[in-house]
Amino acid sequence: MLEDLTTAAFSPTSWPAAYPKGYAVVDVETTGLARDDRIISAAVYRLDGRGEVEDHWYTTVNPERDPGPVWIHGLTSEALEGAPLFPDIAEEFTARLQGRVLVAHNAVFDWQMIAREYARAECEAPVRQRLCTIALSKELGLPLPNHKLESLAAHFGVVQRRAHHALDDARVLAEAFRPSLRAAAASGVRLPLHECRPLTEWSDRPATPRIGQQAGPRSYGGYRQTGWRPSRKRPACPYPNPGRYEAGGRLRQGMRVAFSGDTSTERELLEDRATEAGLHVATSLSRLTSLLVTNDPDSGTSKVVKARQFGTPIVDEAAFGQLLGDVEPASEG
Repeated sequence: MLEDLTTAAFSPTSWPAAYPKGYAVVDVETTGLARDDRIISAAVYRLDGRGEVEDHWYTTVNPERDPGPVWIHGLTSEALEGAPLFPDIAEEFTARLQGRVLVAHNAVFDWQMIAREYARAECEAPVRQRLCTIALSKELGLPLPNHKLESLAAHFGVVQRRAHHALDDARVLAEAFRPSLRAAAASGVRLPLHECRPLTEWSDRPATPRIGQQAGPRSYGGYRQTGWRPSRKRPACPYPNPGRYEAGGRLRQGMRVAFSGDTSTERELLEDRATEAGLHVATSLSRLTSLLVTNDPDSGTSKVVKARQFGTPIVDEAAFGQLLGDVEPASEG
């Protein structure tokens, strides 16, 4: 059995004291990938500090709108019509997450979806740290052909029964996370934990089609493309680009800054802070980019690859946060 094999192979004689005491392995299915999309089902497997399953929980959620890509998640409007609203399950969800590290595959997506639902319900998500199993597999150097959940599952011999069903995806991830955690503990690997800052902002948007309603003419995939926060075009940076950032120096107003990958602060808020400091937030990376901010400089994203090619300086989010506190004014004239 897989459990016997992983226990024999990965059980360390002493467990790292710094490791978390409990985990909540989470999967959410949603109406789409945009900021205004909603959760339609959620599953949580609670694990103890060594990755053993304590219990699990699953619920569907009425998103009060078109369910989106039914051909992927299989949840129709009819199936969701009698489901509870998110505020109705928020207390139970909180009990499942409280005091635990949220674990998910591409954790920043699940975290942001969850945080937004809590913000809509005018309460705070009880999560302070998250762990992405993609990042953990990189830390362990697992020989995976790609970063899909099915590849991670296959590596550990976990059978996936219903892909894109929240409960089964959470089960698969929990079973794959356990040997990953034990391998990390046996090798003394530092877990790739990220801080989660609960969202406290919320702006009501024009109503989107509820379940059973027809979408208006300006719709896509059965629902309007509104934004979770008020859409606004970021003003052009008023300062000229002074060139590249130099290690050990200060940022200067007008520098072009690009971001890549997962950040503990929500990306849009981080970009807002950069703009307010007088920096030019770039959506792509070129030879004119002054600095790339990423917490995973060894990733193969196009921005990181181009930064290496162009010699663009790279710093992580924590260093960038410190630099934002002392941005040099633009040169006059």
